[in-house]
Amino acid sequence: MTLACLFPGQGAQSPGFLHRLPEHDVVRATLDEASATLGVDVLTLDSAQALQSTVAVQIGLVVAGVAHARALAHEGLTPQFSAGLSVGAYPAAVCCGALAFDDALRMVRKRAELMESAWPSGYGLTAVSGLTESQIEALATAHAMDGSERVYVANVNAPRQIVMAGADAALDAFAARVLAAGARKAQRLAVSVPSHCELLADAANQLVTWSRDIPFRTPEGVYVDNRGGRPLYSGDAIRADLATNMRYTVRWFDALTVMVESGATVLVEAPPGQVLTDIAREHYPDIAALSAATLPLDRLVATVRRRLGED
Repeated sequence: MTLACLFPGQGAQSPGFLHRLPEHDVVRATLDEASATLGVDVLTLDSAQALQSTVAVQIGLVVAGVAHARALAHEGLTPQFSAGLSVGAYPAAVCCGALAFDDALRMVRKRAELMESAWPSGYGLTAVSGLTESQIEALATAHAMDGSERVYVANVNAPRQIVMAGADAALDAFAARVLAAGARKAQRLAVSVPSHCELLADAANQLVTWSRDIPFRTPEGVYVDNRGGRPLYSGDAIRADLATNMRYTVRWFDALTVMVESGATVLVEAPPGQVLTDIAREHYPDIAALSAATLPLDRLVATVRRRLGED
């Protein structure tokens, strides 16, 4: 029986999510460490107003993920697999020991600042359910050929759950197109930048340069990347994944499949998410998938231990 920790990306946040983290000494210490590193009280970053900023959202998700992973480790639950969707890759890298928490905070702050300054307004993401990636690609090509501004496949979260990136007007028009073509749903996400497409190529190049001197180490356990949905075994490879993942499609379903096929039997999604849990439950119903955001820590720990056969 093998444990995997999953870390959600932007869109999982909601007002007050950092205040809903478990009451635990390790969690409080993590919040204090983050505040000291960044020079700001991180508990001010989860208000409805603060969450209008991509920078606040991304920092908050890293803090929440690391705090919860440390709480689990304190209870003796260390994952064999770590993976995160988009910015969730940062707490995954910390969780497996490839990156120090303070360096992750500084790097993700720079990442978010670059993303926000590249496209400060008028862009975002739309989730489309019910069509395959090949169907979506064909519709996106037709969309562009009709003279509309291009939209891009940003995430393949599941075989029929695709997230698109682009300008607001283009996404609205594309939503109408996919619904007419048989999609079940097309819903805007709470993300204000065109993540995971070539619109962020320049920002990614800047982050590659900026992060060159940040120390990365060989992971303990298996780190599964975003871009290829495959295990990475060196610090340099993980650095490249974190620095560039904003410009490439997130292959989350491939990452999930690799973990399951490699032996992960219990999946725990860090706060504040449940989307990754729902995807795992739908497509791998024999695997135990748990959302930490929906369970008190003591009950989560007991459930994980039971599922791992430790009790």
